[in-house]
Amino acid sequence: MARYVLGRIVGIVGVLFFVSIMIFIMIHFIPGGPFDAMPTESEHRAIPEHIRQKLMEKYGLDKPLHVQYVRYMWAALRGDFGISFRYGEPISEFIGRTWPITAQLGLSAMAVGIPIGILLGVVAALRPNTWLDYTTNVIVITTFVTPPFVIAIMSIIIFAVQLRWLPSGGWGESKQWIMPTFVYAIGLIGGMARFTRASMVDALQAEYVRTARAKGLREPAVVFRHAFRAASLPLITLLGPLVVNLLLGSFFIEAIFRVPGIGSQTTLAIYNRDYPMIMALILLWTFAIAIAYLLTDLLYGVVDPRIRIGATK
Repeated sequence: MARYVLGRIVGIVGVLFFVSIMIFIMIHFIPGGPFDAMPTESEHRAIPEHIRQKLMEKYGLDKPLHVQYVRYMWAALRGDFGISFRYGEPISEFIGRTWPITAQLGLSAMAVGIPIGILLGVVAALRPNTWLDYTTNVIVITTFVTPPFVIAIMSIIIFAVQLRWLPSGGWGESKQWIMPTFVYAIGLIGGMARFTRASMVDALQAEYVRTARAKGLREPAVVFRHAFRAASLPLITLLGPLVVNLLLGSFFIEAIFRVPGIGSQTTLAIYNRDYPMIMALILLWTFAIAIAYLLTDLLYGVVDPRIRIGATK
């Protein structure tokens, strides 16, 4: 087990190194630079050349790319991800200020979407080829083929513009949390229902489930103690990276509802060529996804004792 975990950690370091090189090269080859124009409320005004040159020197952007990369990574290894070109504050402080907002939105969506999705999937598996099953399939298909930004815009038109029940965006009041949480949870409900139904249908047909029923166990015990435990393995594979994505934000939903979280700020960072911000956020996302997959693999052995990493035959 220890050797496996150590090997995975080494692999994560290699992935981060590769991603950092690719992203660093890509963002510097995007046309335009962080100081080519200064965004204002009405237009983009060109920065005088002598001021632009001073800014390039201040942030080390006048150096060759390999020198810039070595300097950035050496500082990042010491926990210093630089200063945001847009906000003028340390990126670590910026992430500490915006990530709790994104995490709150993600946790709210999980609290709504995961239980409802699992419940719909279990009910559909217990009643296959009935109206309950067909209704679940319609929900799943609808959420899969409809982009989140379309649902977000429709929600704003219906609940904010037409009915005027909720504000169209922001994050200061509790009413402003409802629509982004609802839109975020819709896709989660569909995905969880789909995977839960497929896993439960297979589990309910297993021999140990038939044996449990033959012994006279009550149906709730058969479903949740035996069938659902076996069906939860595919759900763990889905939940690992899904939880990370929810906690690190959605570009579209946060931008549409003007949620000042990491997701919307990543979009602004790319638009403004905020190189240190782009690097830090993408490395954070990559690291979180890699750790999520590692924890998912380790959790397999907890849920199903028959699975043990490094076990001998």
